[in-house]
Amino acid sequence: MSIKKRHNDNMNLGDALKEFVDANKLQKGLDKIDVQDVWKKLMGNGVNSYTTAVQLKNSTLYVQLSSSVLREELSYGKEKIINLLNEALGKPLINKLVLN
Repeated sequence: MSIKKRHNDNMNLGDALKEFVDANKLQKGLDKIDVQDVWKKLMGNGVNSYTTAVQLKNSTLYVQLSSSVLREELSYGKEKIINLLNEALGKPLINKLVLN
């Protein structure tokens, strides 16, 4: 039985959580949830009412929309949407946007 020794008895909560996330390889899952939250926040109620799914796979964001007209409109601003999302996330997670 192996017990990990604490690095520092006075480790702050933020550092402890980051260490836990890193040790358990949870960052990808957290990024996927963050992307969904940021999409809802940035796109607003109008777009969200037609959004049926938002999924991040590798560095590609797949967004499923129930309106073909909205899909066409958003397709003209893909690069701007990618930049806004990455800026809100604080890191370049998305390289490609696929609207279905």
